Amino acid sequence: MSAAQAGQSKNTTYLELSQEGGGAHKFYEVTVNGTTVTVRYGRIGVDGQRQISSFPTVEKAKAAAAKKIGEKVRKGYAPTVQGQRAPRAVTRRQVTSAPSTARTTAPVLWRFRTGHSAFGIHVDDDRCWVGNQRGDVYSLGHDGEVLAHYTLPNGVKCLVADDFWIYAGCDDGQVYDLSAKVPFAAYEIADDVDIFWLDIHEGVLNVSDRNGGLTVIDHEDEFQWSRNSLGDSGWMVRADSHAVYHGHNRGVTAYAADGAGQLWHTATNGNVLFGWQEENAVYAGTGRRVVQRLAKSTGRIEASYQCDAPVYSCATSPGGQYVFAGDSASSVYCFTADGTRVWKLGTGGGSALSMQYHAEKLYLVSTDGSLACIDASEAAINAAQSGTVPVAADIKLAAALPAFAPPATAAAVATVSVVPAPGAGVVVECVQDGGRVRVHVVSDGYEPSWNVQFPRAIRQPGARYVVDALHSSTGGFYRVRGEIRRLV
Repeated sequence: MSAAQAGQSKNTTYLELSQEGGGAHKFYEVTVNGTTVTVRYGRIGVDGQRQISSFPTVEKAKAAAAKKIGEKVRKGYAPTVQGQRAPRAVTRRQVTSAPSTARTTAPVLWRFRTGHSAFGIHVDDDRCWVGNQRGDVYSLGHDGEVLAHYTLPNGVKCLVADDFWIYAGCDDGQVYDLSAKVPFAAYEIADDVDIFWLDIHEGVLNVSDRNGGLTVIDHEDEFQWSRNSLGDSGWMVRADSHAVYHGHNRGVTAYAADGAGQLWHTATNGNVLFGWQEENAVYAGTGRRVVQRLAKSTGRIEASYQCDAPVYSCATSPGGQYVFAGDSASSVYCFTADGTRVWKLGTGGGSALSMQYHAEKLYLVSTDGSLACIDASEAAINAAQSGTVPVAADIKLAAALPAFAPPATAAAVATVSVVPAPGAGVVVECVQDGGRVRVHVVSDGYEPSWNVQFPRAIRQPGARYVVDALHSSTGGFYRVRGEIRRLV
């Protein structure tokens, strides 16, 4: 076929499904260009994801496109003109911050200013992560050195970790895997879910939303189950192997991890604004100036930690030996496990919107967009209470540091490097499985029937890729570590 003939056969069909009252609000576009069929889909107002398929003849390409269009029309999609509908609104958390009433300031070792209000934080043995509402995610060493910068398409609601893997939940409804050099969309949240918070456990994503709904999605980005709790504004979700703990404006509700039903519900002292978990307990920070510890097995309130203003965030040292809280008045607190207040100190900046304790340091992100590292050792706190605090290092972003962004889906395949041989890597292959494209392992030594969690934008039936390593998950699937390269 000549280029002219191929161009003449190009045809695009654009469909939308838009429901009132916060329902689905998405598009589906099919383009036939000769023997190639390109499907673009996603939330109205964003570029969306793309899947490209090739067929032996133009007739077979047209038939495949007609089948896809017919399936969507039967589900309620209708032809329309692109751009007539506005994107569905996304709730951005509105918070206030007052100056601290504490007499002394916490011993801040260093502070990194991201330039925009920040909710996302994760700290592990290697790095500290911060994500802000502009879509910037930075990773830093424990000494404050900035190691990497990612630019995501929309504001970061939260950062969560699942073993080695780091995920960022964003206002565009995507959850991005940040574990490799270039981030990719690992999960796409349904259009009728306005994300407030999320947690992930063994590849299963748990999403809490504005309306008090809880949605559970597996590693293949497929819906598992959902529940509506008694209240709305679900700012807390935590998960383990046994249950999902959902905090909202009516308290905390626990559901069986497999969705079998509600295990318990406990009314807290105020609407839940943040949640934390340890092995046997969950912690709910509330708008009525208190953090409450609830037993995971029964929901019974075991202890309360009284603050002087609404609690925006909380965390614990290992095992819950100490409980930390950040309030709306730019103060941080430390309590013993039984509820005794040890200290209250000013943050030296804004109010802490999220926090995490690690190795005698308290890390927090705040309304002024800062990631701060506080020395939470006994000696440092005693010195601070007597008026002696270190001069906080003001960390600067290196001008030469590159920023990594998810590839635009139209060029996603082009952005993946190409190699002629697998070398020491692991080979995987994209296979058609009904209406989905799955990824299975080709290399020896792996279970060939298991799926591989893999970027949707580069899944093409028959395509093979080489990855640095695969790690098995309890749920019976593999996850990628390291770089992804296309095999030719």
